[in-house]
Amino acid sequence: MTSTELVKPKEKSLPAEVKKECENCGASLSGQFCAECGQEITSNIRYFGTVILHLLDDIFSFDSRASRTLLPLVLKPGFLTQKYFAGKRVHYVPPLRLYLFISIIFFLSLKLFTDIPAPKLPISASTEIQQSINDTINELNLEPTSSKNEEVKQRLNEYVTDIQQKSSPLLQSNSVKLAQLELKKLTKPDEFSSDDEIDYKSYQQSIADYKKDLKAGKKSSSYIRVSNQEDGTLRFDFLSAEMNKKLNEQVDILKEKAETAITSDPSKLIEEAIGKMPQLMFILLPIFALLLKIFYLFSKRLYMEHLTVALHSHSFIFFIILLIEMLNELEGVVIESFPTAADMLNTLMVGLLIWIPVYLFLMQKRVYKQGMLMTVIKFNIIAISYLMMIIFTGLAALVWGLTSI
Repeated sequence: MTSTELVKPKEKSLPAEVKKECENCGASLSGQFCAECGQEITSNIRYFGTVILHLLDDIFSFDSRASRTLLPLVLKPGFLTQKYFAGKRVHYVPPLRLYLFISIIFFLSLKLFTDIPAPKLPISASTEIQQSINDTINELNLEPTSSKNEEVKQRLNEYVTDIQQKSSPLLQSNSVKLAQLELKKLTKPDEFSSDDEIDYKSYQQSIADYKKDLKAGKKSSSYIRVSNQEDGTLRFDFLSAEMNKKLNEQVDILKEKAETAITSDPSKLIEEAIGKMPQLMFILLPIFALLLKIFYLFSKRLYMEHLTVALHSHSFIFFIILLIEMLNELEGVVIESFPTAADMLNTLMVGLLIWIPVYLFLMQKRVYKQGMLMTVIKFNIIAISYLMMIIFTGLAALVWGLTSI
């Protein structure tokens, strides 16, 4: 009886969690995970704040692995990629998490460091220009009347009219520049260079095209030209007439927005475009990996391995540009008090810029292990192709940004 009495208290003293059952399959639990189905004991239904903290921890959990990852990322081309391929992944930040962390910081910093002051509206400078034009006209009135003088006065009066057109900042801007060149041509002909002549004709043509479009009754007040037809419109044979019409209406709207943004406050457009870049870069990454796959088709590398190369190379590029931005800001702070330190910072920034292509070349050489000549050829072709993709991505970001302003 005594032994039986001793057993019962032991059974009753077992921890309650040992007797818990899995909410998924009903099996008895003896640890943090179910031995039958693998489901975790902890419920996923938690306070919203806890969920957010866990999500941020998954993305930004840079423990001691950070110090083992960032230095090789900057100083050892291809090191992290080779370690990842070799299966040594516990000691380093995973490629995708590394890219997400650095790219988020990079694009946030771009918005902070990119400071594009809004240009002065032409109207703010128009008083001085108009006064100069009026003075020139008065001087011409004192001279004997001639057909040449009359033509000049007519042009100058047209400039005044165009400068006063508040509805088109771009027309104002180009009219101011054209008027300045006209005055220089009249008052200082010896200083009127061949480049000035080229600019003069260019501004004349742009304003003439703009007025021609207005006379033709086009809705767009912009003379930024986006067309593949002689009449200045876009038309594609694979689209119906109705679709082509809608396309041109949308293009006209975007051209008007572009004119206003460029001439009034380009910083807003740049900010919107930067805001679109993370999504577009995330689309560009697998395309770049596909480009690597094509050029190294016989390397027996899987597509995911090429994608790892793309993630590490972009993480490196973003991190270096981020460093350059920070050094540039620091240079602006110390340039007056410590000019020598500013020169050193400037030299360091130039060195970092040169290091980018050198690093990427060495990374490609070490990861794919091809000969020097083939690596040089492929690297240059890939670099040119990638630059074209970046330009296209930047244009896409600008167009997407225009739709948001």
